Amino acid sequence: MVLRGLLAPRWLLVHLVALAAMLACFRLGVWQWDRSQESSGTLQNLGYALQWPLFGLFIPFMYWRMWQLDKERRASEQTAEAAAETVVEEAPVLAAKPRRSPTEWRTAAAEPVDDAMAQYNSYLAALSARDGE
Repeated sequence: MVLRGLLAPRWLLVHLVALAAMLACFRLGVWQWDRSQESSGTLQNLGYALQWPLFGLFIPFMYWRMWQLDKERRASEQTAEAAAETVVEEAPVLAAKPRRSPTEWRTAAAEPVDDAMAQYNSYLAALSARDGE
């Protein structure tokens, strides 16, 4: 299962990009080291020579983290699918209720409408009537 996941098409590009980036970081570190050892080299070159390998080591960590997150996502999708299958099998078939019109909802509401709400509703009704003309 693990090998099949690593050879998935979406992961092949990640493999190539991670490997290329890691090699580039280490190569840049060597280049900065060589540059710092020259007569015109500075402490800045030496600092970069130490930083580039750290950047290169960060790439496998992020690669591992992406793999872990993808594995967790696949596991949660599988459990959600399994739960959905069991719910579908156990759930009784319910008849669909007809949709209510806005007028039916207003008459079905048990709460009394306050003055501010009544004014706002009449304002919306006036706007609707004006748009309908």
